[in-house]
Amino acid sequence: MSTAVSNGSQRSLFRRGSWPEARRIAEVLRQETIGGALLLAAAVIALVWANSPWASAYEALRDWKVGPASLHLDLSLATWAADGLLAIFFFVAGLELKREFVAGDLRDPRRAAVPVAAAVGGVIVPALIYVAVNLSAGDGALRGWAIPTATDIAFALAVLAVVGRFLPAALRTFLLTLAVVDDLLAILIIALFYTAQLSVLPLLGALVPLAVFGVLVQRRVRSWWLLLPLAVATWVLMHESGVHATVAGVLLAFTVPVVRSDRAGGPDAGPGLAEHFEHRFRPLSSGFAVPVFALLSAGVTIGGLSGLGASLTDSVAIGIVAGLVLGKTVGITAATWLVARFTRANLDEGLSWTDVIGLAMLGGVGFTVSLLIGELSFGAGTDREEHMKVAVLTGSLAAALLASVVLRLRNRVYRRIHDAEQLDADRDGIPDVYETDAGRER
Repeated sequence: MSTAVSNGSQRSLFRRGSWPEARRIAEVLRQETIGGALLLAAAVIALVWANSPWASAYEALRDWKVGPASLHLDLSLATWAADGLLAIFFFVAGLELKREFVAGDLRDPRRAAVPVAAAVGGVIVPALIYVAVNLSAGDGALRGWAIPTATDIAFALAVLAVVGRFLPAALRTFLLTLAVVDDLLAILIIALFYTAQLSVLPLLGALVPLAVFGVLVQRRVRSWWLLLPLAVATWVLMHESGVHATVAGVLLAFTVPVVRSDRAGGPDAGPGLAEHFEHRFRPLSSGFAVPVFALLSAGVTIGGLSGLGASLTDSVAIGIVAGLVLGKTVGITAATWLVARFTRANLDEGLSWTDVIGLAMLGGVGFTVSLLIGELSFGAGTDREEHMKVAVLTGSLAAALLASVVLRLRNRVYRRIHDAEQLDADRDGIPDVYETDAGRER
């Protein structure tokens, strides 16, 4: 995975990780790429539908309320998608992050330094740019400061599948890890800054099913009829407390053990419960939850060129586009450079800072979580929310196109590295580079 690691007296950024980790990441990327294609399709359908003669039917679908009113859960389908389906998305992201830091290559702090620092830089700089643009705007514009801070995993990987098929494994893993850390930072921001009213009793009550869930999974219980009701109860109480319900997904994920118990054979006996749950829920997250959220959230009435112009001249939209396109590029690249500077690390052989800039641009594809934060910032159905959606779509598209240009220019280099990473002369199922690199785990 991407990082600065020891190589004698020399440290190297984006050095190849272990073979088991590379194989696992490749499988994750395949699933997320399929999810990204579904996400793009859902977003296009939403945009076309919202600007068609049947736009009223789209709005009626979004606003259709279902659920028990006695539990304050008579919510619109759009709210169910944002609060409920995205909880599944954050559950998977939480599992992925915990597994990386407990049993993956990121358990080495030196390996974790680059993607974590890049994620932090990719949150701080876009937020500062947005605030600078909207400092004197008034009318609640500053509430949207966190909108350009998120990177969309599925959308970015869908772009990468088209323009970066031969991207080296270390760079792919860097992007995936950065996006996951970025999403967890986003959920922390939502919990801390977008909780309007906090009800303490439901919040404390949520800790009870959460604790029972944690005890059961620590004992390696997998029975869905026990775990699912506890997870739902945690989500309902979190929703009732005023804290955004998606936080429940992350908290539940963090209770799941990563390593097998000694009774089950220990760490060397195979994947732990976290990876088991991740395999079960990732297809549900990337193949259903996120695309449905996109379908119910991305539809915005543009109103032709004049409407597009009016939306993009709003200071909120300018701040979002500048944050996604410029802020992400500067923040991720600068943070990576600072880690290299202070650890005296060099880029791994064959790579250049152009590669970092290209991935940083791709980090500006901020779709799913950006839309979620935008809705929390300005409320559904407002003019500002409409402008926000146009800006997120525009900024994400611009970032994707710019990243595509930069990464395509390096495609010949990537193909050479990719071919070397796939070569298996002894046909033992492990590419030769993972056997010859010093310190690699089989």
